[in-house]
Amino acid sequence: MDAADRERLLGLLRDVVGAPYAFADPYEVRLYQYDASPETALPDIVVIPATAKEVAQVVKICADARVPVTARSAASSLAGGTVPVEGGVVLTFARMDRILEIDIENLRAVVQPGVVNLALSQALKPHGYYYVPDPSSQGACTIGGNVGTNAGGPHTLLYGVTVNHVTGLEVALASGELVQVGGRNAAEATGYDLTGLLVGSEGTLGVVTRIWVKIQPLPPVQKTLMAVYPDVATASNAVSAIVRTGILPAAIEMMDKLSIQAIEAASHAGYPLDAGAVLLLEVDGTQEVADECGERMARVCRDNGASEVRVARNEAERQALWKGRKGAFSAMGRLSPDFYVMDGVVPRTKLPETLAKIDAISARTGFKICNVFHAGDGNVHPLVLFDAFQPGQYESVLRIGDEILRLCADAGGSVTGEHGIGLEKRENIRYVFSDDDLEVMDHIRRVFDPHGLMNPGKVFPGEALKPSAPRYPPGYRPGTTAALGAREDLWV
Repeated sequence: MDAADRERLLGLLRDVVGAPYAFADPYEVRLYQYDASPETALPDIVVIPATAKEVAQVVKICADARVPVTARSAASSLAGGTVPVEGGVVLTFARMDRILEIDIENLRAVVQPGVVNLALSQALKPHGYYYVPDPSSQGACTIGGNVGTNAGGPHTLLYGVTVNHVTGLEVALASGELVQVGGRNAAEATGYDLTGLLVGSEGTLGVVTRIWVKIQPLPPVQKTLMAVYPDVATASNAVSAIVRTGILPAAIEMMDKLSIQAIEAASHAGYPLDAGAVLLLEVDGTQEVADECGERMARVCRDNGASEVRVARNEAERQALWKGRKGAFSAMGRLSPDFYVMDGVVPRTKLPETLAKIDAISARTGFKICNVFHAGDGNVHPLVLFDAFQPGQYESVLRIGDEILRLCADAGGSVTGEHGIGLEKRENIRYVFSDDDLEVMDHIRRVFDPHGLMNPGKVFPGEALKPSAPRYPPGYRPGTTAALGAREDLWV
């Protein structure tokens, strides 16, 4: 976009949202060039709307000008899903972060896309309710972003992912129309499941402006156990053994030795430093149900190689264990200046084999790989540790990531369980979908977005992208405060 076109477009957008909320200054827009992935690309303009009507008007203006639109909220995407790789307009929801309604009687809440995931549960807690999907980043990520990637979390083993808790959406289409699909009472509606189609579409079909979600009562009792194992293979086999008994816990999380060391150093939650692996397990329900299931689960863990099974003695200890687990990614900074995280899925029975192959990759390449993940549903998150300042390391970890995702697909799994495809895995998607599959998906996308302006360059392989700056300009290290302090000439 040349300077004259940018100024004309900026003027039109400011007429909609107000001058302070649409800007194109190179210094200001640089904050919107990245998310939690290593990818970067500068937008031309950033717009911060306050209402759904403003969102629709912004999208219509951009459509008429054939300018791409990339929606983002907290930008916690680990797959480059909110990086504006084609430039254009970044539309961010910092001003659309309100809980619009809490309807206890009908077990529903209505939120704007910028509402932080954890904030909804905190607002519901005094009423005795909560919102179930709980990504590890729930203290930062937003429900709009969760809808975009169909996010999960530790407790999706029993309760399901985001799509299982969303009953309706208000969406600004590429045409500028504001439409509603589903709604308060649409959980079991007949007809096409358009809500299900939009959840997980990563902003490629439209911009979500309002979300209807299910809420549910807080469990009377939540019992958390930690089972200690000599190695990940034994712990992995125990996961399948637990499920085979008919017990379906609310969560089964696994951490390997390296992860445990980092987590314990950061949290001091009581994770055993001499363990080869641990399982963090949770059951909920009435006191009787939680006690019975907890005892059965502990017995299965011991029968399948656990050297010790600890039960959190009180709520403070339980919260400390979960705080450690949910802070695992940030704790990795104690082991390495940078890490590259994968998000693949394998059948539970293939966990031991897959983890052994990942360990072999680590031994062959010399890069340490930590494993901390949702073991109950086979959603693995290998973290490859590296140093971006060392020449060639970033390119090496990209190749390792590709190899790991191929392993997951070959095991009968998928290349994403909750992070989305985004920019990072748009070529890896071929490992699980044929050209015919992708063509059908593209036909659907073109119905909603005929000109390919909605979050372009994401999800679909093979699309040509405009040239962009190197991922790591000199002096820039991803994921560190040094990145924020880099000089302007290193970013453009």
